[in-house]
Parts: sequence; structure tokens; C-alpha cells
Amino acid sequence: MNRRLLVLLTLTSALFLAACGAARPSKYYSLDVPAAGPEQSRDAAPATAGARSFTLLVGRIAAPHLYRDDRIVYRTGATQLGAYEYHRWAEPPSDMLEALLLRLLRASGKFASVQALASNAQGDFILRGRLHNFEEVADAALVARVAFELELLDRATGTVVWTHFYSHDEPVAASSKDIQVAAVVEALNRNVRRGLDQALASLDSWFAKNPKK
Repeated sequence: MNRRLLVLLTLTSALFLAACGAARPSKYYSLDVPAAGPEQSRDAAPATAGARSFTLLVGRIAAPHLYRDDRIVYRTGATQLGAYEYHRWAEPPSDMLEALLLRLLRASGKFASVQALASNAQGDFILRGRLHNFEEVADAALVARVAFELELLDRATGTVVWTHFYSHDEPVAASSKDIQVAAVVEALNRNVRRGLDQALASLDSWFAKNPKK
């Protein structure tokens, strides 16, 4: 009897260890950030001829707790959110948005310098924002929802002189469940780039109308 019990315990332990060894691997994703050139790898931005003499500091992109985590978020109703356990971002969405904003501003060459506020650099303006939505939404159709707002603070006066809000649902082209998350990531990437392009165009228009005295 004891021998049968020992055999049973041995088999149970073996099955448990086998199940642990077959744990599902996590997959990681990132946004498509433009590659940095030699000049962009430094703190100072490569200003082009005719660039404005402003020094622009990029501050933090605030976000709810879910978007400061690395798990990809999905929405299942008007008020219910969840997160994939095995599909994760390489960095939290708020950090990726901040890095992308910094890289695009530097690549524009329209400012004397573009640096991160965390670098303790001195600057004329601080550009900061908040991420409101960054998720998969399964409603009548599968979409990738992005919503964020940006604001420009004039350090000389301590006032917000420009704001921009963006919100858009980007259709997701997923032909099967197996590739759904990857397709959502691609749609989120397109959505973010569209939103930042619109925001930077608006910001550029404001600076054109408000030249530095």
C-alpha cells in the first residue's frame, strides 16, 4: 500500500514539474521610434538653419497606473479594463510616448535645443502632457484607442500658453485571434504617430505666431 502511495506521489510531482516547465513565454512589443542620428544621440538637438532660438524641455507624460505598467491593456466595456499577462510592452506606454515626443522634436531641427526636463537643463518652455487612453477596444469593431493631451508652459511667466488634445480609434486589421495583439500594436503605433504629427504641427503653428521677443 505504501509502495503504491509512493508511486502516486512520484507521478504527481513529475506532472507538476512538467507543467511548470511548460509555462507560456511572454511576448514584448515596442512603438516604432525613429532612429537617432549621430547628433540626436547627444542631449542637444541638431538645430537647422533658421531654427528658433528657444530651448525646449520635454517633461513627464503623466498617466493612470495601468499605462505606467508594461502589460498591454484591453477594454471590454464602458468602464471595464483588463491587461494581457503574456503580451507586454518593452517600456510603459507613458515612457514610450515621452521618448517618441523627444525624438521627433529633436529630429525636426526647429529649436536651438530640445532636452529632457529630467536632465536639469535650463530652458524657455516645458512641454508636458497626460496619456488618457492606450488600449485595445473590442466593441462593434476591433480598434486601438489613443487619447492624450499636451501643454506648453512658458517658464518666464509660469503660464500655460498652448494646449492640444488628441483622441482617435484606429481600426485594427486582424484576420485571426492568433495575430490580434500584434495587429493592435501596429494600430496603436499608427495612431500615436498620427496624434503626435498633429500635435507638433499645432505647436509649430503657435511658435510661428508667437516669435520670441
